[in-house]
Order: sequence, then C-alpha cells, then structure tokens
Amino acid sequence: MPARSYPRFATALVRTTLGDSPVTLIHGPRQCGKTTLAQSIGARAGYRYVTFDADAARNAATMDPWGFVSGLPAKVILDEVQRVPTLFAALKMAVDRDRKPGRFLLTGSSNVLLVPALADSLAGRMEVVRLHPLSQAELGRREPAFFRRLLHDGFPFAQTERLGDRLVDVVVAGGYPPALARNPERRAAWYRGYVESLAQRDVRDMSRIGALEIVPRLIAAAAAQTSQLFNASELTAPFQVSRPTIRDYVTLLERVFLITLLPSWHTNRLSRLVKTPKLHMGDSGIAAAVLGLSRSALLTDRTAFGPLLETFVFQELCRQASWREDPVSFFHFRDKDGVEVDVVAESEGRVAGIEVKAGATVTAADFRGLRKLAEAAGSRFARGVVLYDGETCVPFGDRLHAVPIRTLWDRG
Repeated sequence: MPARSYPRFATALVRTTLGDSPVTLIHGPRQCGKTTLAQSIGARAGYRYVTFDADAARNAATMDPWGFVSGLPAKVILDEVQRVPTLFAALKMAVDRDRKPGRFLLTGSSNVLLVPALADSLAGRMEVVRLHPLSQAELGRREPAFFRRLLHDGFPFAQTERLGDRLVDVVVAGGYPPALARNPERRAAWYRGYVESLAQRDVRDMSRIGALEIVPRLIAAAAAQTSQLFNASELTAPFQVSRPTIRDYVTLLERVFLITLLPSWHTNRLSRLVKTPKLHMGDSGIAAAVLGLSRSALLTDRTAFGPLLETFVFQELCRQASWREDPVSFFHFRDKDGVEVDVVAESEGRVAGIEVKAGATVTAADFRGLRKLAEAAGSRFARGVVLYDGETCVPFGDRLHAVPIRTLWDRG
C-alpha cells in the first residue's frame, strides 16, 4: 500500500516558534513524522539538514561539540539530537552569542523534558513542540471542534452515524504513518518490530541499567495495564528485579514516548482522592499488537476492548491538544470509593471531564463521576461528556452531555 501524505496540524505552531525562538525542538516517538515535518518546513526556509543517525555526524559532534556547532550553517535541522546529549551545552553557547530566531530546528525521539540537565541547558532559549502519531482529525484532514465545544460552546442536539465495528478498526490501526501505510493484517507485525527496535537501540543507548532483555516483556506488561492505575508491584511480579529498578525502566519507556503516566486531579474541596497516576500506552495500535489482540478478537471480547478504547481516546485528546494555542493539561479523577472520571482536561482556568464508554447506550449512572467532578471543581467546571458509540448528542443535565465518540474528531 503506497504511503499517503497527511496534514500535520502542528505545522503552524512550529513556524511560529521559529519566528521568535533561537531553537525549536520537535520531539515525539520515532517514526511519528518529525523528520518529514521538519524537512517540509525547512525546505521552504533554506534550512540545511544533518542527521545524527549517521555515524560520521554523530561521531564528529560527540568528539568536539563546540567545534561541530560553530561550523554549522546559519539555519540547520539537527535530526535525532538525543543521540548526542553533549551537544545541548554547545547549542546554549552558540545561542548566547547570537539569539537570532530560527537558527536551530531540532528533532528528538526522547523526551528531553524528563532529563533535567538537558532541559535546563536551553531554558529560555528553546521552544518545544510535541509531535504525536497521526490523530484521527489529521487522518480525516479536518480541523476538529471538540475542545471548543467542550470548554466553551457546548454540544447541541445532533445525530450522526454510529461507528460500530469501524471503531475497533481505528483503535487497532493506531496512528503511526508507516503502520498505516501497510495492509491492515500487516500492521501488528510492524508495531511489534517497532517495539523490539526501540528496546534494542533507543532504550539501550539511554540506559546504564542491566538486564535490558526484559524490556520487551515489560512493555507487554505495561500494555496489559493500559488505562489502569499504575501498579509497580504488579509490573515487578514477573521479573526478578526490584521495584526501584522497574521504576527506572518505566521512566525510560516514558522518555521514548511508549507510555504516559497520567497524574491524578486534586482539589482542596475533596480530601479522599486517589493520588496514584494512571498508565496509558502511547498508542492503541502498539498496545493491541503487543497484547496479540486482533480486530476479530476485540469484536468478540468487549472486555478487552474497553481499556484500549480509553487509551485511544486519551491519546486522541493529547494529539489534538498539542497544536492548540491555549495549552491543555490532562489528569484522571478517582476517589477512594471508586468513583472516577477517565480524563480531566484543564485549560484557560476551566475544568472538563471526559468519560469513555464502548457501548451504544448511555444511562444517568454513567454520569456519576462527572457529577462528582462538577461538585469538586465548582465554578471552574465547564462541561462533562460521556463519549459513547452511539448516534445522538443529547443533554443529561446541567453541562452534562452524551456525545457520539466520532464527534471527537469530526469537523465543527
């Protein structure tokens, strides 16, 4: 199947940062489209291209970081910059001598914000743009209106077509361009190879921890926990390693964007809230592949589908939020009685809740957690929605709505 080109809605944000910041870093997982985006922007603006996946460039930059940086052209793309961590100090020196905007466009497949020494070296000099795998909105080539409706306008009564089995298709497909370019029956093999490659190269490059052979099995164990409260003891159980060591591995998986730990939402109004983060895989396609869950298996096992769907929705929200001008922070809500909301979004001083349901019907009981969140957030509460695989957008009380899940990425 030939590769297709899709719009990346982060393009405008990258161009804006290049106009006012000396360094722009596009970071995100390998194969999500960072290089393609950087080169498409750079080709029109006269940027030269250097990749540190090439041995010669990587060795030269490692041996003499300042000499390498000082010999670069006026505008340059430095691809996979995490492979030369010593370069950040040299970039800082270069920027301090000349703060002209748009000098360096970096890409990185490791989250440098989780490495304080690297993040601090370019503080105030670098803008960071997170690039995710493709969102459903980008795949559909349409700008969605979900956040505007969630935080401001509300969801008017409307009817749409139910997704049905197609919802399983989009969850299993994930969002990585090389996987989507394959026939559906070949995507799982690509995802499994991708995970193996990350374990063998990227995680090994960044880690001084021994026993890296357990990483693929740890990723599978993490996938089995997706959309659940993070449980280090449960992750440790199959391996002969300590809990602190497992936490080090988890941090590594966060750095390469394979997993996300979603923090708990809290407020002084409620004291009985669970503070444990939730674990989400970085892509539902990867999660399904490493768990061996095919389309046919998920169509017959809705219990297994529910956690994957929640992760899919959470990651779609993150992908859409990444190109918004107003930042969005995400949390989950759960009290000690087990009352919960899958995703809490905070932006512009407003709080909204999103509950995810795989079924085609919604009842008042599905809004229990959202009502608790509304009470806790008080005047900051904007809206609560239950996303479900139905046809009708309907109100369920003050600022509470049942919303077809496809509304998340349909055009406004």
